[in-house]
Amino acid sequence: MTTARDLTIKTLGEGRFDSPLGPGKRDFVSDDRRILLEDEVGIGAAGPGDLSLEKAGPRERIFFDPQSTTVAVVTCGGLSPGLNNVIRSVYYELIHNYGVQRVLGIREGYRGLNPAEGSPPVELDAAFVHDIHNLGGTVLGSSRGGQPAAVMVDFLESEGIDILLCVGGDGTQRGAHGIVQEIEKRGLDKAVIGIPKTIDNDIPYVWMSFGFASAAEAGQQVVKGAHVEALGAPNGVGLVKLMGRNAGFIAAGAAVASQEANFVLVPEVPFPLEGDGGFLDALEKRVVERGHALVIVAEGAGQHLFEETGERDASGNVRYVDIGVFLRDRIKRHFQERDIELNLKYLDPSYVVRSCPANAWDRILSDRMARMAVHAGMAGKTDALIGFHHQSLVHVPIGTAVGRTRQLDLHSDLWQAVLGCTGQPKW
Repeated sequence: MTTARDLTIKTLGEGRFDSPLGPGKRDFVSDDRRILLEDEVGIGAAGPGDLSLEKAGPRERIFFDPQSTTVAVVTCGGLSPGLNNVIRSVYYELIHNYGVQRVLGIREGYRGLNPAEGSPPVELDAAFVHDIHNLGGTVLGSSRGGQPAAVMVDFLESEGIDILLCVGGDGTQRGAHGIVQEIEKRGLDKAVIGIPKTIDNDIPYVWMSFGFASAAEAGQQVVKGAHVEALGAPNGVGLVKLMGRNAGFIAAGAAVASQEANFVLVPEVPFPLEGDGGFLDALEKRVVERGHALVIVAEGAGQHLFEETGERDASGNVRYVDIGVFLRDRIKRHFQERDIELNLKYLDPSYVVRSCPANAWDRILSDRMARMAVHAGMAGKTDALIGFHHQSLVHVPIGTAVGRTRQLDLHSDLWQAVLGCTGQPKW
């Protein structure tokens, strides 16, 4: 159960300097500005004293002196649309608005915080970031997996880095939390702020992470192409595997956006494969009756059908069986056994989807999150993630955010829309 303590943000101390953003340049946000955890209450329910999150934004008094502060930004984990936009916006907020003189880009993810593993940092300037917002991927490079917290904090000390901005998903943020713990052990005045990045959209207290909208948009274009392929052949079946290890947001979003799918298989629903009313039976009936079908499957769907491998990747994630390849082969065998003609096209656009440049929405969101992270760090906030809760940007303790995974609510409007446009069994 979430408590007020779970939502309390750490600070390095009281603000020591007047912010260069005011007065008259913009409105400041005080620490007592809160966003309620729950956005609706019933008659007679408790009032504003309920659980709430600290609102993000620039503070009137800041902890770090901009003229003598060094800030570093690191991008970790898998690629996502919007990473370069974050890097660029971090740089311009620090240089143009705060007057910070030195901004470093850490190369190759957390490896870059370990001199024995990664490349030296690059000092960001206007020429380096000028047009990177139009590119996919990250110009700083990325990697999966962490490094020893003691080694990374040694690096922060040796480079004189005061604020570290960590851009990545839950594994990255767990690493950031470990860095904070080592900093606290040494009694250092260094801030660590997380910027959530995951196209799976599965970080708690983040209604939408940057990159998700671009991934869903790119995914639905692939889905439309698979639908054309399915329509163009007798008993055609288009099978599209989209990303989503533990959450089916991309699959659901692409299905609703395209309005072409007949089946959407997600991690949240352990669908039956065999037997009357199972997926294969339902797919066969659809193909026989309509002459074509389109299936979207999230990468983490159907794992209940296999024994756990026990293997993990560099980020600590359990290695999943490739559900796309499995379904491709199993569907073919099912139709062969029944002597039913089948023309199946299998598409796995995962790396194309996650490497595309950000769309307009993600450009806006990544810019806002980047600037809010700078405000938080300069104010001396630490061990905090920039959340997106009830359409407001907020501060969330990293330890609280990475304590669980956000998944599709099967009672939500989004999932009900999936069921409505596909007509698939509810299982």
